[in-house]
Amino acid sequence: MSLRSQVGKLRKAALRSVSRRIATIPCDQPTVTFTFDDFPRSALTVGGEILSRTQARGTYYTALGLMDSTNELGSHFTRQDLDELLRAGHELANHTYSHVSARALDAAAYRDEITRGYRSLLEAVGPRASSNFSYPFGDLTLRTKKMVGPTAQSCRGVFGGLNGPVIDLNLLAANSIYGDGEKPLSSAKDLLKQNAARKTWLIFYTHDVQETPSPWGCTPVLFERIVQAALDSGARIVTIGEMVSRATLTTSAS
Repeated sequence: MSLRSQVGKLRKAALRSVSRRIATIPCDQPTVTFTFDDFPRSALTVGGEILSRTQARGTYYTALGLMDSTNELGSHFTRQDLDELLRAGHELANHTYSHVSARALDAAAYRDEITRGYRSLLEAVGPRASSNFSYPFGDLTLRTKKMVGPTAQSCRGVFGGLNGPVIDLNLLAANSIYGDGEKPLSSAKDLLKQNAARKTWLIFYTHDVQETPSPWGCTPVLFERIVQAALDSGARIVTIGEMVSRATLTTSAS
């Protein structure tokens, strides 16, 4: 293992071990959640449609400052898409306002970004906006985790693994769905198998869902196959908000 890998592993372990807001979730059945970061339109028009065909719903972590913009993920959501997302029963959650990294701001400024993001969602859609949050780029620091965690119902990261029966509401584990083909499908199926055996909570995340995806997105075929594999595993598919509402807080952040 390289020095860089060792440092990264130690940093990840440190982030997972401090400022934990511990809760327990019921593990009576395997549970899967599909989440989308940034909210490129294809996440709803393609990914959301795939979920809706199976009566499933997803969580969309949305930075309102990206509305009507275009970048490497493709076209981002419009104002009308917010209403369409909610009409379909999906969850509209917070991803800061400007889609900014926790490493780019001090902790207080980053907290203000999260507050602005949530307030902007409330102004746009009212109480249907969710205070569940995910860290843009998966970036967080020891200080931001401690400061930000209590301001949100939950905070989702990008560190892989399963959640439950004990979870850290300040850093939910999540697993990427990127690319296309058998390799990412096989990886997802391995996680689904473990999740089914343990009756835990498996969170997936991606960005765009299109035929030629960005490096942070996936193809419709791959996404649909993973959704079907989740159903075949016996898992219920719920939003972040639905699962967090079933959690019982046992320890505040320390």
